[in-house]
Amino acid sequence: MIKHLLLLIMVLWVNTGHAQNITIRNFPVPNTVSAEIGPLISGQPTPFWNDHPQTRDEWNLWVSQIAQGTIKQLPDLREKMQVSVESTQFSGVPGFIITPKQVLPENRNRVLIHFHGGGYVLNPGEAGTDEAIMMAGYGQIKVISIDYRMPPDFPFPAAIDDAITAYREILRTYPAERIGAFGTSTGGGITLALMLKAKAQGLPLPAAITVGTPWTDMTKTGDSYFTHEGIDNVLVSYDGWLGDAANLYANGHDLKDPLLSPIYGDVQAFPPTLLVTGTRDLFLSNTVRMHLKLREAGNIADLIVFEGLSHAQYLMAVDAPETKRYFKESILFFNQYLAR
Repeated sequence: MIKHLLLLIMVLWVNTGHAQNITIRNFPVPNTVSAEIGPLISGQPTPFWNDHPQTRDEWNLWVSQIAQGTIKQLPDLREKMQVSVESTQFSGVPGFIITPKQVLPENRNRVLIHFHGGGYVLNPGEAGTDEAIMMAGYGQIKVISIDYRMPPDFPFPAAIDDAITAYREILRTYPAERIGAFGTSTGGGITLALMLKAKAQGLPLPAAITVGTPWTDMTKTGDSYFTHEGIDNVLVSYDGWLGDAANLYANGHDLKDPLLSPIYGDVQAFPPTLLVTGTRDLFLSNTVRMHLKLREAGNIADLIVFEGLSHAQYLMAVDAPETKRYFKESILFFNQYLAR
């Protein structure tokens, strides 16, 4: 499956008055990547990366159009992964329970909590479940995907409030030592912010977390925001829609608030963490800075950097070896630390 963020062709407007002039830099596809992932690496930039919705209605229409393209692909993905998806709520927070047809014996009493990506604005509802579906299918484990509230209607701290509310409810069914949490991009950022919030409230933390190319710094800070501009063909530049989304969600709050940018938080006593990125990822610095901070605080933190990949491309071709490797490494990591 090719996810909407790269190759989905849609009819979207661009507010040219606010479009940024970014030089797109093309490099050869390395011969060290799979044949399946190569077309993603060589592909044209995401068609909507430089869109700049202005009003509440423009944001909602933009998000809805992109979500519709993703939703169309989900039935085939659910069938391929042999999973069922049930909508539910956790203390009023909507979510989805993804259950594989076969659950491994060691996973029968375990659960993974998923937070979707999308810059705090994209992938509402079932549009945010594709990563969770693949994790459930490849890992043969039950996954709960949280459909947290997003702007323009629900800015900060709505998303993290929903995350902690849902986590509290899940703790009523599963002990923390049998819970893992994961997400990519914004989903990785929320996962890390949830650890800060749960720790501050005295809640037990999950046994392990996986954060793929996490948005750990919502300010334009870090080397790869500059060196990978125009090279990452998914996000392309902080100065596209991404920076607008950061300010829309923050809603006037300091972008360095740790619940927005976890890199500025106290990460002492975090659970074992697996971090994943790619050599062309605009968020490479977000990821490696967080990895070092976790290790400096005495935590277990492992890092995987995929050859040639732009932002989150390990999710965009379901049969690619790189995609399978991401889920295999995540499951192995969870299996190492979650109690049975």
